[in-house]
Amino acid sequence: MSELWALDAAAVADLTRSRKVSCREVIVSALARLDAVNPAINAVVRPLHEEALAAADAADRAAADGKALGPLHGVPVTTKVNLDQAGCATDNGVTAFKDLIAAQDNPTIANLRRAGAIVIGRTNTPAFSMRWFTDNALHGLTLNPWDRTRTAGGSSGGAAAATAAGIGAIGQGNDIAGSVRYPAYCCGLVGLRPTYGRIPAHNFTATGKRPISSQLMAVQGPLTRRVRDARLAFAAMAAGDGNDPRWVDVPLEGPRPAAPIRIAMVVDPDGRGDIAPEVEAAIRQAGRWLQDAGYRVEEAEPPAFGEVIDLWARLAMDDVIAALEPAVAQYGDDGIKTALGYWRDVFPAAEPRGILEALADRDRLLRLWQLFLDERPLVLTHTSAALPFEVGQDVIDAATTARLMKAQSTQLAVPALGLPAVSVPTGATGRVPVGVQLIAGRYREDLCLDAAEAIERRAGVLTPVDPTA
Repeated sequence: MSELWALDAAAVADLTRSRKVSCREVIVSALARLDAVNPAINAVVRPLHEEALAAADAADRAAADGKALGPLHGVPVTTKVNLDQAGCATDNGVTAFKDLIAAQDNPTIANLRRAGAIVIGRTNTPAFSMRWFTDNALHGLTLNPWDRTRTAGGSSGGAAAATAAGIGAIGQGNDIAGSVRYPAYCCGLVGLRPTYGRIPAHNFTATGKRPISSQLMAVQGPLTRRVRDARLAFAAMAAGDGNDPRWVDVPLEGPRPAAPIRIAMVVDPDGRGDIAPEVEAAIRQAGRWLQDAGYRVEEAEPPAFGEVIDLWARLAMDDVIAALEPAVAQYGDDGIKTALGYWRDVFPAAEPRGILEALADRDRLLRLWQLFLDERPLVLTHTSAALPFEVGQDVIDAATTARLMKAQSTQLAVPALGLPAVSVPTGATGRVPVGVQLIAGRYREDLCLDAAEAIERRAGVLTPVDPTA
């Protein structure tokens, strides 16, 4: 048998539920891996050894007593420091919030625990969770286990680096502009951004109003090493909770589209250019693999793709910056202050009427995309147009920030319409992973995951990896 820490969530759950291994054995192995590799990457910023071992012992007693066991029984997971977890700080990478201790779990974390998962540590995020680089003055820089000169992604960079290095089988993340999908891409993982409203979340420590952009676009999602784990984690996280008024009760699987399922392959959305050769090659390779798997892959672009890409900034940039600026000015570190300043340089303030017009346009664009997705249920494109960025690129100047934003175009388009998407690796170029993104219509995460699994069967599973020196 492989080392227990290296097994995926499905394999661990099979072993623990059948009582072939104990939950304590699994968690001891997971914590040993954390101790061995985390110092090299700084992904887990609050290990939870005692709590995790106590939870493992409780899970083993439940099994011995014949109690019903959850689908993630004994599976080691990590949670992000921007979500409430009872007894832990919801610090969001900000020094001033290091003592903001949550009294109860966010529904997302509560759902994972109810499914039997055991939290072994809390993972890093950039200050205020608003950069594609996971670095802050409180916890420091998280390094990509593949290549320490490249970002682990953000804002769920700690979750991605930990999962890729074998620290936990599932990393909990969240995504408003790519914060699950981009770290997954950077670290060679599967990253699922569910449909808006799928997974309930609420931070009880939050005292202010949730910005409109967050209400419309922020979602929770898992980062995993295999697609089958993404399915398990998604199902567990999606259980209903009245604390989130956005949650919708929709089946996790929909009717099967007519075969062959058509996939629209988009190499260069809206013809904006600057697609890295390795990224284009990954998209085309994934297209061939999907064709071999029985899909019909066609080069076709959803309507008004450029408008959808630009919609994120029209809807959210002023709202996000307005919400962040006072807090960043008072509590932010140098990194977020500089990065946010360049955002404002790239996206000057607009009139409030512009946001209302963007909301009206969103309705029109979502209708056009849904009609397109009725005919072609999946879109295959890039997660990022560039290979994972070199560390610190967003604090250089406004021109570099604009280039980064351009590379992330499809990450922004998906949340603007509230659609589901999955980032899945296709291989590596040197020591840098590369992958693609699959987008589907609302509530069709199942179609994204099915296609991602077809890619995974050909690409193989790239992680866990040992951190580079």
